[in-house]
Amino acid sequence: MDVPAGSPQEWEAIITRFLRDHLRRSGASGFVVGVSGGLDSAVTAALCVQAVGADNVLGILMPHKESDPQDAALGVELCDHLGLPSVTRGITPIVTGLEEALGFVPDAYVHGNAKARARMMFLYAEAQGRNFLVCGTGNKSELLVGYFTKHGDGGVDLEPIGDLYKTQVVDLARHMGLPAAIIDRPPTAGLHPGQTDEEDLGMSYKELDAVLKCMELNTPPADIPRRTGVDSEKVALVERMVRRSEHKRHAPLVAKLGARTVGIDWRRSVHWDA
Repeated sequence: MDVPAGSPQEWEAIITRFLRDHLRRSGASGFVVGVSGGLDSAVTAALCVQAVGADNVLGILMPHKESDPQDAALGVELCDHLGLPSVTRGITPIVTGLEEALGFVPDAYVHGNAKARARMMFLYAEAQGRNFLVCGTGNKSELLVGYFTKHGDGGVDLEPIGDLYKTQVVDLARHMGLPAAIIDRPPTAGLHPGQTDEEDLGMSYKELDAVLKCMELNTPPADIPRRTGVDSEKVALVERMVRRSEHKRHAPLVAKLGARTVGIDWRRSVHWDA
């Protein structure tokens, strides 16, 4: 059966093939996915299960004492829905230990980033013990505006949904038949009580994606408000977020001295086997 180009069916086919191929080339045995009860991790976990089978995927729930209990409940619902093995690793002791060592209570953003980095510690510990890869859950919208924690949820081995805007991830979730309670829930990073993504971003994902799609196609900035219906102040905000978060999307800068330099012109082995 032909798969329509640019459809959720095509995205699903391309990403599952990407996951299988990358796993084979890496020599790893499977994937770990941080299951948050949110949409992005649900879609990522479902794609991993479809690509390599539930026995080769581990879902990890990582609550903090401040977490909304619904996060864990929806995470468990997702794992049951997918037949996905899972473990729960509470991050409260790690975050508390860091803050005690600091000797002061950090602000909400530092506190939230500490949670994200604690979760990544667990993901890598579980992955390395199984020869698994850490599968990221970032979407294109959030990667482009830097709405993720550096060395936290941004510190992963691969980002299978990283070329899908948030609104596309919603479409893919519906296509894959994921639980409605997860799809319809207001997006939240769960970094502090009452937090929502759209409030943090200053606009809806529909608005954000409309602007980013124009930027992707090199639409002149002055034309974007007319084409999208998004006001010029929000368009300028998106442009600033993309520009200021550039460092998050690259490996650390290296001063070039040699013929080929890591991160500049030595990005991949010339002897990589097909």
